[in-house]
Amino acid sequence: MTQNAGKGYVVASVGEAAGEIPYTAYFAKKSYIEQNGDTVQAFTDAIYKGQVWVKEHSAKEIAEVIKGFFPDTDVELLANVIQSYIDIDAWNDTPVLKQESFERLQTVMEEAGELKQKAPYEKIVNNDFARKSIENSIK
Repeated sequence: MTQNAGKGYVVASVGEAAGEIPYTAYFAKKSYIEQNGDTVQAFTDAIYKGQVWVKEHSAKEIAEVIKGFFPDTDVELLANVIQSYIDIDAWNDTPVLKQESFERLQTVMEEAGELKQKAPYEKIVNNDFARKSIENSIK
């Protein structure tokens, strides 16, 4: 990485400047959700469990856990990258997809020429499973 080699530095963070964008989102057909609610809930619970774990652990601890996915990357470099994500609050705390974040994602997709027409949030986003995951973790 150029920054670690002392040959460059970060001027600005696009992630920080852009605001919250759900760059990782999951989707399924309505029929699948209706027929496999337990699977969808278990998946959402696992995602939320991971989000909570990341929030409760240091960059170094996270780096140690994920280093196997980046075999050619030094753990210290991974920790530095993770810390930069933490510093700009780049990870969501919950699996709930907020309307303003969804709108921002669609704007990015539209401006990139990947989306012809925006979809109405209330028609395609279902946060019921996310809310249940949060509620169940509190009990």
